[in-house]
Amino acid sequence: MTRPDGLLLVDKPPGITSHDAVAIVRRAQGTKKVGHAGTLDPMATGLLVMGIGRATRLLRFLGDLPKVYEGTMRLGIETTTLDADGEATRETDVEVTEEEIRAAMAALVGNLMQTPPAYSAVKVGGTKLYDAARKGERLEAAPRPIHVAAFDLLGFDGRDAGFRVVCGSGTYVRVLAADVGAALGCGAHLTALRRTAIGPFDVTEAGPPDAEVDPEPIGRALNHLPRVDLGHEEAVAAGHGRILGPAGIDGPYGVFAPDGRPIGVWEDEGTKGRPLVVLPPLDA
Repeated sequence: MTRPDGLLLVDKPPGITSHDAVAIVRRAQGTKKVGHAGTLDPMATGLLVMGIGRATRLLRFLGDLPKVYEGTMRLGIETTTLDADGEATRETDVEVTEEEIRAAMAALVGNLMQTPPAYSAVKVGGTKLYDAARKGERLEAAPRPIHVAAFDLLGFDGRDAGFRVVCGSGTYVRVLAADVGAALGCGAHLTALRRTAIGPFDVTEAGPPDAEVDPEPIGRALNHLPRVDLGHEEAVAAGHGRILGPAGIDGPYGVFAPDGRPIGVWEDEGTKGRPLVVLPPLDA
């Protein structure tokens, strides 16, 4: 039997971790070689891009793709985890307008420094923040640079605000929600979150993690990168991980054989093109 190989777009249901979703896919696909690009919290639903077989080696080139989320924040209540899974720590009246919410969101668009929340898997001194938080210990990670391309209000009923956010890797949307609440003076927490897209991948293409479907071709993991098509001799050399001539491209690029088969990812380094990932033959 041919081993499964390629990309799988999964629509993660609520209540399971991204690691749980990987375990389900492993069983459905009959292979242990499965990974994902971009974690979702258990409460969140939506798109997970998974690599199977050789595609696991390409997932790192998907990490910086912009991510699109739609969600809801409830104003007037703050929680320990900044979302609906936590315990309420403060409640207050909500007397804000849509214009004020939009202004608070707009202030969070651009390049920012964001501190990871206490209940997260970020490690400080070898300890995960959520492990320390559950023990009543307070650890704080250093702020990290993030980019928010758009943060738009979709609706407001006087208590719950629906939103859409486009952001870069490493962004905690529940922190954005808490920041909006802080700016408005009433506090807020995340009550629903769904990831609808990662770069060119859309959740409308995704299926449940236990679906027994064939993965998409591995080349799709490189479609967002600049493409370099090689001649026969160069393709043979590249297949052995050899240095190529520079492509004149800033950043990594996908390298393909004359028949369209993806060979791997290269990056220019001065006058040379060096391999970052060389894909072995499927039957290797």
